[in-house]
Amino acid sequence: MPEPVNAQQDILVEARGLTKHFPVKGGVFQRTQAWVKAVDQVSLTIRRGETLGLVGESGCGKTTVGRMLLRLLDPTSGQVFFEGQDLTALSERELKPFRREMQIIFQDPFSSLDPRTPIGDSIGEGLRVHGVKDAKERRERVLEIMRTVGLEEYHARRYPHEFSGGQRQRIGIARALVLRPKFIVCDEPVSALDVSIQSQVLNLLRRLQREFHLTYLFVAHNLSVVEHISDRVAVMYLGKLVELTDRASLFQDAQHPYTRALLSAIPIPDPDLKRERIILAGDVPSPLRPPSGCRFHTRCPEAMEQCHVEEPPLVDLGGEHWVACHRRRP
Repeated sequence: MPEPVNAQQDILVEARGLTKHFPVKGGVFQRTQAWVKAVDQVSLTIRRGETLGLVGESGCGKTTVGRMLLRLLDPTSGQVFFEGQDLTALSERELKPFRREMQIIFQDPFSSLDPRTPIGDSIGEGLRVHGVKDAKERRERVLEIMRTVGLEEYHARRYPHEFSGGQRQRIGIARALVLRPKFIVCDEPVSALDVSIQSQVLNLLRRLQREFHLTYLFVAHNLSVVEHISDRVAVMYLGKLVELTDRASLFQDAQHPYTRALLSAIPIPDPDLKRERIILAGDVPSPLRPPSGCRFHTRCPEAMEQCHVEEPPLVDLGGEHWVACHRRRP
């Protein structure tokens, strides 16, 4: 399991062996007929004040990991620790104080907002739930956080349909920040936005991280965005963690064949420069029946016989560069 180089470094969030299987039901009596292995034995740490990027193709389990870290989904097995406290061992009542410290920014802000509620009330709902009973104090804190994210005070009386996509995402950010959390899961917060708006929201997230001393898990499939905002990057494939290292090492010296294929697909903003594309054969296997051995071997250009039968462990190549590949060893 990935551990920090220095034992004194402050770990805010830690996942140990996180696994999530979803039942597939069918028949007259809706019995469980199979299990979707969405996440399988994922272990990682997130240090206080850093941004950990989590990338991979759609359906690889990125969002499921983020939601399990917040206990929005209960893991099938494994543990989640927040400041040393095992969240998976807590009841809903015991978990409530930790909800203030952990928030999420959703990919689609419009569907996460009540269309019948003014956005000022939506932003302040968390304050009411967590014990801020005074209406005047709630309003002051809501207006303060709205100004912080670039919204005007009069916006508090408007409804979600009256805002653009970029403004709605600012509303989602304000709602996540109003409780002053320590940890935020950013679930593809810019993937639904225009490119020009994406840069504004990313710069806003970085500024807020400095001002509020935030820690992010940044879930994305766009590696250019991840490179812009992340300190370390974890790469997932079909529910498994295949590579984990700092941003510079990943983009300059990626070791896993899947990571290299992802990097080769990043467009270069110069028509005179060419990058060798790595085209992966076939499609992503079904998480209902993942391949034996290494899950990537059915598409890997470097696969060997061992890859078909033996699952590679996640090992440290040195300098906290973790890779799960039989061809890569310390």
